[in-house]
Formats: sequence, structure tokens, C-alpha cells
Amino acid sequence: MSGRRLDLSEPAFTDIEPSDIALGLSRVARWNGQTSGDYPYTVAQHCMWVDDLIRKEKPRIEKKWRLAALLHDASEYVTGDIISPFKNLLGDPYARAEEIISHAVHRRFGIPIPLPDAINSLIHKADKKSAFVEAVHLAGFSEEEARRFIWKDAPKNILKDQIPLVSLPPEEVRESFLTRLHLCGARDHE
Repeated sequence: MSGRRLDLSEPAFTDIEPSDIALGLSRVARWNGQTSGDYPYTVAQHCMWVDDLIRKEKPRIEKKWRLAALLHDASEYVTGDIISPFKNLLGDPYARAEEIISHAVHRRFGIPIPLPDAINSLIHKADKKSAFVEAVHLAGFSEEEARRFIWKDAPKNILKDQIPLVSLPPEEVRESFLTRLHLCGARDHE
């Protein structure tokens, strides 16, 4: 933990540290913690899986786009993970707060704002796929429920060949996420 503080209305990108993101996301539970396993399935695990899905689809993808995928939910190291139905109730003010933090994260790591449409689409698809599989493997949804609530147009074979998802200890997740950040080109402040 760096000890840096963010002005949430105008966060300075210089106050954003990889170690803070890794720590926060490794302790933020997806699905409000309502998942199977000995530990909560975290946003950091989800983000690493989104990166894995993108690398599987585009093995030669540039590091900066992998970094964008890995950090697609980075604002949640500040806001926490709020389930989509509740985000919808909170509306524009919450969406704007997430956007402000996300833009600061993008500036910190040199990720373009906005992302190119093709990259944004690739990340969005991987995010939906991961949410669908997480819902079934970890959150107790049937495949039919996941189609109704998560992704109605999910491919028919979306669950085929999926390895079971396992929640890991937060410290292990933090170290893995931080390593992945550096592999994708993230640098600490000098």
C-alpha cells in the first residue's frame, strides 16, 4: 500500500500506484461475495481471466491492450464492486465517478481514452463471457438463469471446455495481479 490518497472528484494519475490497485482488487469480492469456495472470488481474479480470454482469442495482441483489459475494472479498487442492478439504481452519478477514476487509471498507464472500438468490443465480449461462466461456476446460476440475467445471446457452447473457476487467497491473487500488471508493461513511479 503506497499511502497515496485520491481526490475522487479530480484524481491525479500520479497518485495511482500498481500496488494499490493490486491490493484493492485482490480484496474486492465479485458477486457481493456470494460465490462458492473458501475465499471470495475477487475482481483481480476476474480481470486476470479477462486478460487470459483476450490472449486466447488474440495471441499476438499488444501489451497495452492487454493492460487495458487487465485494468478494465480498476476503478473498483476505489469504488468496490457493485452489482449491475444496483449500479442501475444509482444511475449517472455513480457511472460518472467510475469514469473519472477509470480515466485517471488510463492516464497513469498510458492507455488511450477512449479505447479503439475494436479493443473496447474485445474487452466487453471477454468481460461478458467471464461474467457468464462465473455466474454458473461460482455464483449458483443455472445456464438458463445466466442467459436470462447475464448474456441472453451467449454462444451455445460457452461452458464447453471451461476449466472450473476457483477462488484463491487474496495475498496470492494480489501477487499474481501485480506480476501480470508488470508483464503487461505497467511501471511503478520512479
